[in-house]
Amino acid sequence: MTIHYHGTPITPVKKIHALSGRHFCVSHADPRNAEICHLIGQSVMLDNGAFSKWTKGKATNWNGYYGWAEKWLAYPTTWAVIPDVIDGSEEENDALLDSWPHGKIQAAPVWHLDESIERLQRLIGAGYTKICIGSAGQYKQVGTVAWHTKMIQTMNAICVNDQVPVWLHMLRGLSLSGSQYPFSSLDSTDIARNHNERNTSLFSQAERWDRVQCSPYWEYQMEQEDLL
Repeated sequence: MTIHYHGTPITPVKKIHALSGRHFCVSHADPRNAEICHLIGQSVMLDNGAFSKWTKGKATNWNGYYGWAEKWLAYPTTWAVIPDVIDGSEEENDALLDSWPHGKIQAAPVWHLDESIERLQRLIGAGYTKICIGSAGQYKQVGTVAWHTKMIQTMNAICVNDQVPVWLHMLRGLSLSGSQYPFSSLDSTDIARNHNERNTSLFSQAERWDRVQCSPYWEYQMEQEDLL
């Protein structure tokens, strides 16, 4: 089953109770819903906030993130995205893995689509229980021909006997719910950003995503195939 993490903050906060029992993503860039999500959610994903801060030109505070995450990682169903450098080098992102203080069991490194597949293979072999995929560089736009081509190359390279070897989480990826890609989980701030503009309830909006599952398998594909 694919887990759908619904991004926060959701305002006003009283509305979030309509999503009781679901899965939440709380970003260090705006952590105001962290406590309520741990009270009413099945599980919580802690996002490091790098993308949000990068889009706003703000500096990251990784020591602050480490301290903030430590409290919530006391919940066994909570896990954290290890800090990453948006549009950074593989060496920069590897250095941040070495600085992460909370172990690998409740943590996921980020592999960016503009990085080498060899780096992803190294991460898979490093003992992480989850790995996040981030759209970056020339692959920032999800769904383009270039994006699908790189994803097909990646899945062909890492999957063995149609099985994906690790839990893959697609960052900002709820639009890929029901896709052919074997994502174990995805997240998006779709509901947080748009719920006040829609006539449907938060419950109905969440149901639209949560009832759609990704394939658990990967069938080898020719890289030149146009999926659009």
